[in-house]
Amino acid sequence: MTHSRFPGRLTVAVLSLAAAAATLSACAPLAVGGAALTGAMVVGDRRSSGAQLDDQGIELRAANRLRDQMGTRARINVTSYNRRLLLTGEVGNANDKALAETVGKQVDNVLMVYNELGIANSPSFTEKAEDSLLTGKVKAGLLDTKQISTNSFKVVSERGTVYLMGRVTQREADIATQVARTTKGAQRVVRVLEIISEEELAKIK
Repeated sequence: MTHSRFPGRLTVAVLSLAAAAATLSACAPLAVGGAALTGAMVVGDRRSSGAQLDDQGIELRAANRLRDQMGTRARINVTSYNRRLLLTGEVGNANDKALAETVGKQVDNVLMVYNELGIANSPSFTEKAEDSLLTGKVKAGLLDTKQISTNSFKVVSERGTVYLMGRVTQREADIATQVARTTKGAQRVVRVLEIISEEELAKIK
C-alpha cells in the first residue's frame, strides 16, 4: 500500500484472506465518487464537525481533479475520513496510478493518501453489486456486535476487498476486523484506521 508520511499513531494493515487476482491492462471509463455529500453532520461520528466538512470538500475536489486529469480512462473512487484520502478502483497502467496519487496529495487539507488502485479491467455490473452487498453485510455485522459504534467506521468494498476507515481504539479495530474478515464474500481486509487510546475515547464521549 502506498501512502504519504504523517506523524501519529495510524494503523494500516492488510489481512490477506485469498490470493489477489492477476491484473489486466485495460480500463473502463472513470467513475469517481465517495460518500454522499449531504452537508449534514453524522450523529455519533468521532470526527469534529470541521473534519467532517473537510472530508466532504476533499472528496468533491479530488473527484473533480481526477476527472479533469484522467477523463474516462480510469475508474477511481475517492473516500476521505479525518482528512485521510483512500483511492480505490482501477487504472490502465502504473503511470496513471502514480498520477492519481499525486493529484490526491495536492488536494487542500489532505494529510495522507492511501493508493489502493488496481491496474485492471473495470468490474462488471455483477461484481459491483457484490461489492455493494458486501459493504452492507459488513455494516450489519458491525451493528450486530453491539460492542462498537458503527458510526465510528466507514466501510468501502472493492473486488471483494473490505476497507475499514475510522478513528477507533485498538479493541474496536480488532472487533471490526474480525467481523469483516468473517463476512461471506470478503477476500481481504485492509485497515486504514487512526488508533486512539481508551482514555481519548472517554473524552470524546
